[in-house]
Amino acid sequence: MKLAVGFVTYNDSSAKYLGDFLPSLRHSLNFLPVVDKRILTFDNSSQDNNINRLALEYFVREHPDEMISFSSKENIGFGSAYNVLITQAKKLKAEYFLMINPDVLLEPDAIEKLLSKMETNKDLASVSPKILRWDFNNHKQTKQLDSCGLSLKSGLRFNDLGQGEIDNDQYNETEIIGPSGAIGLFRLSALESIKDKYGYFDSRFFMYKEDCDLAYRLHLAGFKSALVPEALAYHDRTAAFYGKGISQSLLNRRQTSKQVRAWSFKNQHLLFVKHFKNENFKSKFVVIARVVVMFVFSLILEQFNLKQYPNIVRVLKS
Repeated sequence: MKLAVGFVTYNDSSAKYLGDFLPSLRHSLNFLPVVDKRILTFDNSSQDNNINRLALEYFVREHPDEMISFSSKENIGFGSAYNVLITQAKKLKAEYFLMINPDVLLEPDAIEKLLSKMETNKDLASVSPKILRWDFNNHKQTKQLDSCGLSLKSGLRFNDLGQGEIDNDQYNETEIIGPSGAIGLFRLSALESIKDKYGYFDSRFFMYKEDCDLAYRLHLAGFKSALVPEALAYHDRTAAFYGKGISQSLLNRRQTSKQVRAWSFKNQHLLFVKHFKNENFKSKFVVIARVVVMFVFSLILEQFNLKQYPNIVRVLKS
């Protein structure tokens, strides 16, 4: 069995986590003595911000047989960077690819349990651990759910299952369509089968919601995904999660940067256009309603998102 682990770094947003993340990742990989494994990393940092590269270069020097590092002169985006890493994993003849963000901590046996699930269920294209919130600022792990995988509702509404709730094993048996972009284990043969001219991840997304698109493309191709609740990971989200409901959702949005909201707005519309033809009548109706609501909402409260419409048209024309 051969495993490739890939993660992407970017400026200060990832640098602060590496001191915790890299030892956690190595500790979990050490539970796999019979597995041929390699760590792949892509640094998207700007040229004048080399703190990530210094940390990764030190790690490579300390463990030269474990890591292969890539970088670019500019930020090429989350999906494009992962396409480079998955392509390298294929060259290494890996069977599995573990996608993981550097703002994630792993329980020591997490990767072992994810691999075991995939090995005993050959129909699975991907699996997700149970992801709980990592309170990085207070240096503690919590029982608040971050994601039990991606769920899908009518109208191409993708959600991190259970996000913000206290974990009481309530989603242990729930079906998912794929793992969150924070961490997920994929079968390379399944990824290869849905690759198109935009890559494994759709490079047009640049950042945000590309995990939803990948999960849905695998789902449409007939592949299955599953939650492995006994495999635990902890994720520090950029913005705090204040719960469900309209007021809480608005508060969540205010804690999110305008750039992130703009990327999310553009990419949600790209999801609509890409997959509209695959939806049933009810889902198509919900999609149209959501497009109208998103336009009115942006017109009243988030006018900066209106600038994304030319970008949406430009991406689709290209």
